Amino acid sequence: MGSPVDPFELVGGFVLSLVIGLAGYRRGALKGSGVVGAVVTGTLIFGLGGWEWGALLIAFFISSSALSFYHAKDKEGLAEKFAKGHRRDLSQALANGGAAAALAVLSRLFPLVEGGGEGVWFAACAGAMAAVNADTWATELGVLSSHPPRLITTGRQVEVGSSGGVTWLGTAASLGGAAFIGLLGGLGVLILGQGWAAAGVLLLAAVAGGLAGSLFDSFLGATVQAIYWCEACQKETERELHRCGARTSLLRGWPWLGNDLVNFFASVLGASVAAGIGWTLR
Repeated sequence: MGSPVDPFELVGGFVLSLVIGLAGYRRGALKGSGVVGAVVTGTLIFGLGGWEWGALLIAFFISSSALSFYHAKDKEGLAEKFAKGHRRDLSQALANGGAAAALAVLSRLFPLVEGGGEGVWFAACAGAMAAVNADTWATELGVLSSHPPRLITTGRQVEVGSSGGVTWLGTAASLGGAAFIGLLGGLGVLILGQGWAAAGVLLLAAVAGGLAGSLFDSFLGATVQAIYWCEACQKETERELHRCGARTSLLRGWPWLGNDLVNFFASVLGASVAAGIGWTLR
């Protein structure tokens, strides 16, 4: 059980992820702790999964970072609602890439080589990365919608930036973010010589997993994610300490379930859906 690990691949993954992390830090996309998270997840994903796994991580990081700066001035007023800014820290890096990193480890411990199942681990990775990418695209573009968001559970109109609020623009962006990862993963499958059928399965798995994970993220945000109330500003927020400096009080949800954990759980669901499709259609 298990497949050998090439130390040179791990070293290569470490060096590449360090370079990318430092570049992200200089561009204002990562905090110092975020660089550490990027190096940890990147080393495991590149070093154990391979270049095709790492390409999905890079695609997520570049596209999501670019979108966070898109119409940045129009989004400034929403910063008080979100738990953190566009500069990702350690917990955000682990939330976004942790599931894929864990899958890379599992793929070496329990390689699926019988019955054509070797691509299932990669499909799961694509689903995990598609979920976080879809959610990020939905957030960054959905808040720019000309139509107010509605709560995913009840359809009630809510303020822009509210957890669990969805718009048609955000949903379309979510689908686009998942498809972007799926197309890149499918290209990787073709380059590896696994054929068009395998590439099509990967694309379908990633899109389905990514969209499911993004919608699950919104569902958790509308139901059990910890949401706080700033009495001084009379506003809802994901922050325990509001930007105004006032201590907030829990308004609804589970106090231990913050936005980072919601993102992680969404990526796990995305990976599970994608793996199920990959295994069924392998």
